[in-house]
Amino acid sequence: MIPIVTVCTERLLLRPFLMTDAEAVHRLAGSKDVAAGTFLPHPLDRQAAQDWIGERLKNHAAGTGVTFAITLPESAAVIGSIGMDIVVEHEQGRLSYWLGIAYWNRGYGTESVTAMMDYGFNNLKLHRIYAPHFHTNPASGRVLQKVGMTHEGRLREHYLRFGQRIDVELYGMVRDDVVQRRQPVTGRNVS
Repeated sequence: MIPIVTVCTERLLLRPFLMTDAEAVHRLAGSKDVAAGTFLPHPLDRQAAQDWIGERLKNHAAGTGVTFAITLPESAAVIGSIGMDIVVEHEQGRLSYWLGIAYWNRGYGTESVTAMMDYGFNNLKLHRIYAPHFHTNPASGRVLQKVGMTHEGRLREHYLRFGQRIDVELYGMVRDDVVQRRQPVTGRNVS
């Protein structure tokens, strides 16, 4: 089982989702603009938001995933989500994240991805973390580049989204990449 923790960064608090967060997930992730750049279902009604959170909690309990609500500490407002599907036997995690539109272009994505990668390598002892993103969402690719991930390739017409075949870009990082970069830990604490 993966321990239940919170991760603090300079401006954010990453905490486990609660079922009471379903309204915020519905409001933020229910936007077609958010859904268009993610693997989230659309439309995402209130029941689907509750189901989505329930699935994340179930995966956490089974040790196959960890997902955090990205929150602003001063208001406790949920602004997005970040998580990893974990394959323990291969020591790897598949990173995914999203932010509500009002929180785009503020550095929150980079800050939360950096903290999640630190958590994955240091706390979960993963060897590899990778992240796919739609080629139609280049902002996500820039976040992954900023945190030091390597572009590993493009999966052509890999996903069907809103009736269109979409290429998926794949980024990854292994533990040795972190050691070579000698990145300082950016998360203030994990509790």
